[in-house]
Amino acid sequence: MAVNEKKGKLNGTFEPAISVCTKKLDGKVEIVVKDNGNGIPQNIIDKIFQPFFTTKPTGEGTGLGLSLSYDIIKAHGGEIKVESEEGQGTEFIIQLPLT
Repeated sequence: MAVNEKKGKLNGTFEPAISVCTKKLDGKVEIVVKDNGNGIPQNIIDKIFQPFFTTKPTGEGTGLGLSLSYDIIKAHGGEIKVESEEGQGTEFIIQLPLT
């Protein structure tokens, strides 16, 4: 996870945090998952939902997690967005219809 990677780079001086927030909107439910990890570089942010895309070394991931999540959310009529700032963290915003 990005937060553990960042903690290792900062020699334990960093406190990892992940938060999950939910709220009801007009006919939708919104789920926001936010971390204070390394963030996602802007040059790859458009690729993260593509099947088999990964920044991990060989053998440490298949690159299917976000792709499958994207497909499941879309199949249920929802959408997923990502907002990220390098060095500051990432926020995934999921919206699903209530019906």
